[in-house]
Formats: sequence, C-alpha cells, structure tokens
Amino acid sequence: MFTHIVLFKVKEPTKENLQFLKETLLSMNGNINELKELEVGVDVIKSDRSYDIGIITRFDSKEDYLAYDVNEYHVEKVKKVIGPYLEGSKTLDF
Repeated sequence: MFTHIVLFKVKEPTKENLQFLKETLLSMNGNINELKELEVGVDVIKSDRSYDIGIITRFDSKEDYLAYDVNEYHVEKVKKVIGPYLEGSKTLDF
C-alpha cells in the first residue's frame, strides 16, 4: 500500500470555498482507477499551525500513485480547478 497525503492552505478559506474544494477533491472517487481510497477533511481547529483542507489517498503501489499524478482527470478536473484557490500545499508520501 502506498499513501499520499496533501495539506492545502487556501487563499480565502470561506465556508463556500472549502466546500467547493472538498467536493472537487472527492470527485476523484470512481474516476481514477489507480485511486483505491480517498479521504478529504476540512480543518476545525483553526490554529496558527493548521492547514485548511487535506486529503489522504491510497494506492496499491508507488507506480499506481505516479500514474494517478498524471491522470487526465486528476490534472484537468482537479489540479487545474483548485489551483487558483490555493496559497500553498505540503505533501507526505510513504
């Protein structure tokens, strides 16, 4: 199992923007064969250390993750759509 975690900092973390981002990220479910598990969460603590939204994705292998990363749906319907909303992100892969 290969796990990919991303934490996102949103430029304007309004309730509406966070809901839109959550729905966009969740839309990957069922649209990318390599993606085996997807969890999306919105931060509720709002501390100085907090990021606004995060995803946990799981794949059968690192190679499946690499295929997901360049998958047309992931690139065109998710990355390009959420990009303008983001201030930054951090990842962890294991």
